[in-house]
Amino acid sequence: MSTVHALRPKYVSDEILSTLRDRFAITVADHDRDASFPFENFAALHEHGLLALTVAEERGGSGAGLGEACRVVREIAKGDPSTALVLIMQYMVHADVRGKDRWPPHIRRKIETEAVSRGALANALRVEPELGTPSRGGLPATIARRNGEGWLVSGHKLFSTGSPILSYMIVWARTEDDDPLVGYFLVPSDSPGISIEKTWNHAGMRASGSHDVILENVTIPLDHAVDLRRPDEWNEENSLQVAWMVGLMGSLYDAVAQQGRDWFAQFARTRTPSNLGAPLSTLYRYQELLGRIDALLLNNRLLLQDLTRRAEAGAPLPSSETFLLKYLITGNAIDAVALAIEATGNPGLTRNNPLERYYRDVLCSRAHAPQNDSILSLAGRTGFNRS
Repeated sequence: MSTVHALRPKYVSDEILSTLRDRFAITVADHDRDASFPFENFAALHEHGLLALTVAEERGGSGAGLGEACRVVREIAKGDPSTALVLIMQYMVHADVRGKDRWPPHIRRKIETEAVSRGALANALRVEPELGTPSRGGLPATIARRNGEGWLVSGHKLFSTGSPILSYMIVWARTEDDDPLVGYFLVPSDSPGISIEKTWNHAGMRASGSHDVILENVTIPLDHAVDLRRPDEWNEENSLQVAWMVGLMGSLYDAVAQQGRDWFAQFARTRTPSNLGAPLSTLYRYQELLGRIDALLLNNRLLLQDLTRRAEAGAPLPSSETFLLKYLITGNAIDAVALAIEATGNPGLTRNNPLERYYRDVLCSRAHAPQNDSILSLAGRTGFNRS
């Protein structure tokens, strides 16, 4: 294990986060324009031990909880949201693995220690052309076939966030049996038979490298089937995992909205139309709009604080309620940036200013599973069952 990254403090200094935020902000527009992947950002994150933030302390990581992980994601997202999105996937993998006794212990140790020593990144690849998002049910088309003392994995994954830099792909697949098992297979990204099709051409989060991944008879050891279950055993939600996902995603998109808010405030303070002879910020309409935006973001801040407090205290977290927080927080974030766009008109929509990028990025919050219709129908069913 590298001694450089051993014994990391559990809390990252404000100075480090502000330095990284400002550094990433210098290139974020270029990466957005070109849909290029910010490899240099991850080298900087590894230098400061942030790729191992949620790795257990006994493995050389920081062992950070949800509150600290949200704080880091929020600041990184203010610099480059796509980088923060890939970072979320890393944090989810290690926070999840750390609490998953189903994973073989030596495999769990391997990916944790490599995250510490060399900044190895991992992400779960789940979405497929035929299946869509697994959160809506159905068996994956990706197949794992037994082959002697190992597996052959073949399939096609979409929206594989961070694909250009991943060391490990945690592939959602089913076994080739009459009564198949479904689960995760740990696939080293340098395995023969893996190809990345550069298909990511999204409106927002353009630098996240969320390309298609094709697996053709990729050979992995037998013990790399890290969590296989009967399909119905995956129906129960892990409430703590849901809380981490909602907290981290909410922090990311709330940070993007905060950036939009700050740009709008600066625009209104400095824009002085000749027919007015005073800054736009002196007008009642702009004051009222900023008040509405701040009300939305205050609501987000309180919701996120309450979520992290309850998660870290081990309080009950019904998944239906936690998913409603995703609905509320991301909706507030989108509405906040939309208000700024509406008030600024052409200046807000020009690509010479960052507000239109904030809007494109914040809209991506709706694409993450579960989508709003699933969240609301689950909440409705739960409500009827409770009444």
